[in-house]
Amino acid sequence: MMSHDRPDLAAKIKPEVPHAARIWNYWMGGKDNFAADRAAGDAVAEVYPEIVQMAVQSRRFLIRAVRHLAAEAGVSQFLDIGTGLPTMQNTHEVAQAIDPSARIVYVDNDPLVLVHARALLRNTSPEGVTAYVDGDYHEPELIISEARKVLDFTRPIAVMFMGVLGYVHDLEVMRSIIDRVMQVVPSGSYLVLWDGTATGEAVAEGSDKLAESGAVPYYLRSVEELAECFGGLHLVEPGLAPITQWRPEGEEEAPFIDAHGGVARKP
Repeated sequence: MMSHDRPDLAAKIKPEVPHAARIWNYWMGGKDNFAADRAAGDAVAEVYPEIVQMAVQSRRFLIRAVRHLAAEAGVSQFLDIGTGLPTMQNTHEVAQAIDPSARIVYVDNDPLVLVHARALLRNTSPEGVTAYVDGDYHEPELIISEARKVLDFTRPIAVMFMGVLGYVHDLEVMRSIIDRVMQVVPSGSYLVLWDGTATGEAVAEGSDKLAESGAVPYYLRSVEELAECFGGLHLVEPGLAPITQWRPEGEEEAPFIDAHGGVARKP
């Protein structure tokens, strides 16, 4: 359902259990996390310190991808699935700065994220629309049904899965989630996706530490497996690439990060 004012959600937050959205918030320098989240985050960072850089660089990738779609591809509708906690330059802020009429639907089912929904629902332009769906990406049909209340499914939509599908254990289930959404959006729509990749021993050790901490495990994909998620779509240049190397905008050369992403158009 569309989430606006849900005071009951606060009661569902379990501060003693490390949670993905809050751990990620901690790595990004946010304050919406608890001691259990920080302990889990520190355990990962101890063996894989690059995770903090990955968190920052993943947001820079989001910003560049949304800018490209809004400014160059003419996309004015965004479906950001598994959005996480609000942080620097969220999708609606980037898109509406370029196209004030842009419509954005955020999707998440984490209680703390939903408590922050009212902050995300604040448009940065009077013409635009920003809404929030309380939903799980394992139920794409429900997400689509709710998103139809805001987005026009006769016009292109950018579907975004930003670092969240690594929490899906089975690759075929992951692909099914993506396919079920992309089948519904019209021609000219885009898939924007990044995830952590099994491209180093340290990142694999970090993944193990995350699971040992009691948090939901994160399953690293090979680059080839991630490429399968773009099947039937046309990747825009530079294709599937390390997120630090996807259309950098005059930034200092960033180190290689064990995360790959891409933007692809539905023909």
